[in-house]
Amino acid sequence: MSGTTRSSADLDVRRRQILFRAWHRGMREMDLIMGRFADAEIGELSDEDLAEFERLIEVTDRDLLGWITGETPTPENYDTPLFRRLKGFHTHTSPIHV
Repeated sequence: MSGTTRSSADLDVRRRQILFRAWHRGMREMDLIMGRFADAEIGELSDEDLAEFERLIEVTDRDLLGWITGETPTPENYDTPLFRRLKGFHTHTSPIHV
């Protein structure tokens, strides 16, 4: 997979920016995890979910990858319903194993 498979034509500016950022994190594994989730969910996320996803985008790749894979415990302030959705999405749909 080389990047987004979702068109951003129907998205508002904020969602387009989030989608782009989700696919351009720096670490390819995190591009795939965050980007695939964004492709699938960006159109349906509430404003609160968008804010939480933006907050997750700011977390370093190494930390976020550790939380998602269970290598390191997720800090309580990041263990939100949206994070659990992201983690579950990766666990149940991802062909990549990180």
